[in-house]
Amino acid sequence: MKKNIKKEIGSFIFILIGTFIMAAGYVFFIAPYKLAPGGVYGIAITIHHATKGLFEMFMDGLPIGMTALSMDIPLFILAIVVLGPKFGLKTFIGFTSLAAFTDLISFWWGGDALVQSDPLLSSIFGGVLIGLGLGLIFKSKATSGGTDIIAMIVTKYTKLPLGSTVIIVDSIVVFATLFVYRDWTLPLYSLVVIFITGKVVDMVIQGIRTDKTVYIISDKNDEIRDLIINTLERGGTFIHGEGMFNGSPKKMIYTIVDRKQLPILIDYVKTIDPNAFLSVVEATETLGLGFKSIHNSNFSD
Repeated sequence: MKKNIKKEIGSFIFILIGTFIMAAGYVFFIAPYKLAPGGVYGIAITIHHATKGLFEMFMDGLPIGMTALSMDIPLFILAIVVLGPKFGLKTFIGFTSLAAFTDLISFWWGGDALVQSDPLLSSIFGGVLIGLGLGLIFKSKATSGGTDIIAMIVTKYTKLPLGSTVIIVDSIVVFATLFVYRDWTLPLYSLVVIFITGKVVDMVIQGIRTDKTVYIISDKNDEIRDLIINTLERGGTFIHGEGMFNGSPKKMIYTIVDRKQLPILIDYVKTIDPNAFLSVVEATETLGLGFKSIHNSNFSD
């Protein structure tokens, strides 16, 4: 019980850290350049700039966090009604803290970009911060809410793949800036932010991948085995199969090596058996003896 309580407290701390990092990315890098990288915050940033001077109380435009929150709350309620109670307390804390941090940092910092006159650099670093924060939220088993909820509802009734629906919804938000500002550079920079955000989220969730899965089919299996075990100090498995062309028996080596060891292995295989077949695959995560414990998986609870 104590372990679970500590784990839950840790999850909420990571959610708050993640939303703070995301808010910093929006305020320092994204919002000042009018970029709209999808989601309710893309919409909120566009509304913020479009409403400058319209309201006496908010002469600089409607606050981004408050505007996003006004969309997140009804979407959250709609999700519970339509999709069921899968969106729990963590998601609620996530989008409310993100809104609060965004407006607090904006009030403290103002509306200027941290990096002046360089939207590309701001797109890159904004994407990194948003991806880092979002990755921490996802690792805490929460979601970002927002337009992801719209995509889930559309998927439920249209049977479209969720990933494709998310892309469609975010793309609509991105290219809406073209009609608001009449500037092609804004949606293009926003797409850069989306791309980098996705890559960083994957890196946070899966970790920095250095392991390579290698499959080797060769007539010199014993020599290759000696190199893997004695020189590289790795293990492996022989997999017995049958050649598809002539039905001859084949013995394939399955092993996982570090990326620094991969050139050594490839060069050795090439030297002793130029006719060998070798396939290298990115290992998303490697668990077990000699690697990370299976209890410390990036995907485990």
